[in-house]
Amino acid sequence: MNQPSARPAIEAALRNPNLMAAAVALSENRLEDAEPLLRSHLRDAPTDVAAIRMMAELAARVGRLKDSEALLRRALELTPDFGAARANLATVLYKQNRFPEALEHLNAVLAEEGDNPVQQNLKAAALGRIGGYDEAIALYQELTARFPDHAKLWMSYGHMLKTVGNQEESIAAYRRALAVEPTLGEVWWSLANLKTVSFSDDDVAAMEAALTADSLGTEDSYHLHFALGKAMEERADHDAAFAHYAKANALRSAELQYDPQAVRNQVDRIITQCTAAFWDARIGQGHDAPDPIFIIGMPRAGSTLIEQILASHSMVEGTMELPDIPAMALREGREGRDTDWIDALCGLSAQDAERLGAEFIERTRIQRKTIKPFFIDKLPNNWNYVAFIRLILPHAKIIDARRHPLDCCFSNYRQHFAKGQAFSYDLAHMGQYYADYVRLMTHVDAVAPGYVYRVIHEELLENPEREIRGLLDFLDLLFEDNCLNFHQNTRAVRTASSEQVRRPINRDGVDQWKPYAAHLEPLKRALGPLWEIYPATRL
Repeated sequence: MNQPSARPAIEAALRNPNLMAAAVALSENRLEDAEPLLRSHLRDAPTDVAAIRMMAELAARVGRLKDSEALLRRALELTPDFGAARANLATVLYKQNRFPEALEHLNAVLAEEGDNPVQQNLKAAALGRIGGYDEAIALYQELTARFPDHAKLWMSYGHMLKTVGNQEESIAAYRRALAVEPTLGEVWWSLANLKTVSFSDDDVAAMEAALTADSLGTEDSYHLHFALGKAMEERADHDAAFAHYAKANALRSAELQYDPQAVRNQVDRIITQCTAAFWDARIGQGHDAPDPIFIIGMPRAGSTLIEQILASHSMVEGTMELPDIPAMALREGREGRDTDWIDALCGLSAQDAERLGAEFIERTRIQRKTIKPFFIDKLPNNWNYVAFIRLILPHAKIIDARRHPLDCCFSNYRQHFAKGQAFSYDLAHMGQYYADYVRLMTHVDAVAPGYVYRVIHEELLENPEREIRGLLDFLDLLFEDNCLNFHQNTRAVRTASSEQVRRPINRDGVDQWKPYAAHLEPLKRALGPLWEIYPATRL
């Protein structure tokens, strides 16, 4: 039996004045005008797939990704040949970090439509998120050859080359992007973020000129300020560097509207509910897989170094910062009806805990490219979900990467993150976030002594063999010389420290806060005594 086609609905939409008005409103981002037009139409024609797709686009733009997904799946249920809806669904799944599902739909679209550069670009990005680097790079090579004046394509290509360690080619791709679009701030920041590129005086002049360009967007502006901060730092002009960092962070902070009290309240509730008695009552629950090694802590605390050391061991596979633990915990909270994930955690049965642990192992299978028995998830923010991890995967290992509070926090302040880490764009917010992280880890140490293994970054730099041996003992792994020679490992690294961990251990990052000490009083006040007593917080 022939499947219904989307074409009649699309042709009818072109003749419907209300839908055309809604389409114009969407194109001009007047969502408040588009929504009532679409809702009115769908009340009268609930199976109009063109209108359903438009409503899905609106939902995605305001961040209602689950609603958008449901609408797109409904459109495809009605008309499976609706390629535009399938392409939209792939994008929505990608934004939810569901990369294998996104690729499945992208492959279907490309099989049907053949040459589609937009979908090929998204496919390359999705492949990069599951470790398909060779295929992604081949796609970018093809696309940049076809569209040599597309700056953002060159930028994406540069990102992928950086990930696999092709630094010279990465720099060349970034420079090609700037030749096309000199005001593209993210490319300037990408060069700065390599941590190995020194900006010339001509580069500085080009960035300063870009900041004066007409209609420069906020995103380009804060990227340029972050990059100029690094350029001034290279010239030891620390006051000028801090001024640029402060401007960049203020712009980004205003966009994100971070609420520091939300994390503090969450930590309070975890400490209150996840007591020693809570854990005693749940002994034996969860999935018994010992495979995962979680590296947690603050960003910029040395987690990538630890990952690179461990991934150089014959028994351990490095993956990347996996989004699965937060996604699963938050989902359980949403499905718990008027609860958050902490309440949901307390209500999980033994069967639930086992099911969720098994789900994590299955969800992350796509990231595993070898037969090594252990693998790393190094999402730093998982510190907030240690209780969830312990309940569903009681045999997983937890490593807490800890670095001097002022070095760690100021390193975050100088860093622009592709997403997340909203706490990092304000010194006071960051100090409170660090203090809350330490407070929760101290609680975990009290109720579950020895469960979390803490690596002090400066001690690792000072005596790497001793610290690596201790870490491997905690993981029940034999010492291997490759762990000391981690910088020779050619594995792909996605984080901001990708180039730093391709060098032998060094102390370049130690005490970098000191030239900026006069500017860091808000951070010190928020940290309280933590920065003065460090590393006494090891235990």
